Amino acid sequence: MKAIAVIPGQPDSIHLADLSKPSVHEIPNGRGVLVQVLRVGVDGTDKEINAAEYGQAPPGYDFLVIGHECFGRVLEVGPNVTELMPDDYVVPTVRRPGESFYDQIGQYDMTSEDIYYERGINLRHGYLTELFVEDPEYLVKIPKGLKDVAVLLEPTSIIEKGIIQAFEAQRRFKIWRPKKAAVLGAGTVGLLAALSLKMKGLDVTSFGKQTGPSRNVDLLDKLGVRYVSTDDLSIREAARRFGPFDVMFEATGYSPVVFEAMESLGKNGVLVLASVTGGDRQHAIPADKINLDFVLGNKLVVGTVNANREYFEAGVYDFARAELEFPGWLSQLLTHPVTGLENYQEMMSTLTTEKNAIKVFVNVTPH
Repeated sequence: MKAIAVIPGQPDSIHLADLSKPSVHEIPNGRGVLVQVLRVGVDGTDKEINAAEYGQAPPGYDFLVIGHECFGRVLEVGPNVTELMPDDYVVPTVRRPGESFYDQIGQYDMTSEDIYYERGINLRHGYLTELFVEDPEYLVKIPKGLKDVAVLLEPTSIIEKGIIQAFEAQRRFKIWRPKKAAVLGAGTVGLLAALSLKMKGLDVTSFGKQTGPSRNVDLLDKLGVRYVSTDDLSIREAARRFGPFDVMFEATGYSPVVFEAMESLGKNGVLVLASVTGGDRQHAIPADKINLDFVLGNKLVVGTVNANREYFEAGVYDFARAELEFPGWLSQLLTHPVTGLENYQEMMSTLTTEKNAIKVFVNVTPH
């Protein structure tokens, strides 16, 4: 069985590997589900793993199958599976439980352990292959009407997690009714974050570097989201003009923006951080002012990474609403398809060089 894999620790080692065909019997207690992979989205994580920045192979293997944004179809279920049946569409979650208390109660995305298990990222094979087998606990059923856009659900789940936890944290105010939101970054995650916040009824302002017309700006306009180029107006200035921002979602990958956002956040506001920045960038900040404003303004910062099934299901809900309110919008994010696992070099080249790509994805099996 074909699979796209890398050798962890060896840069640019992406290659076509061979895996044994999985069986439903690999999952104990008759709870196995055999899934045919239809589509897999790829992103910066896959690029960074191929660059040997992180990632470990599963025990017993010297390679790691990559790909964590998967959409598939059920082929076979074990005798004790009642939640799913053949021909159902599913999206699998990514993180798998470790040994901490949080792992054991289904909050495996909040593990307190240093070692974590993620499909296609760390210590577990991913989904850029033909078939995989899984417990239904980690498979989210997808309505047939969403099958063409469901490959976008995994990145959306992380956004949903950040926004839901922001609202959960703000229950400390007893009544918290945010009206205005800002999204920093207008790439894939920024576009999906703007959609999710729009679905919650907020007035949304999106920030990016683009100054002229672009597909991303057009997509934001179709949502009724205001776009601001930071080359024309700083985040601080825009906050005075269009804020105060009750929720800010950071998705730029550029850490200095975080501190500008902290300066621009409204009183009683929440800043959600989604960027994973593994560098050593240094940046001068007005530390006393930021600290003072956060204390006096009852402000909050939360991080979001990975997601459990609760947040995948929240994404399904928002996708369904979006397809009704903005039909066809989500499908416009799927800009750069690659056909077949054997074209892994084209996949990585597209991911690396196509600066205008919103979402690169592999059509593994026609559907």
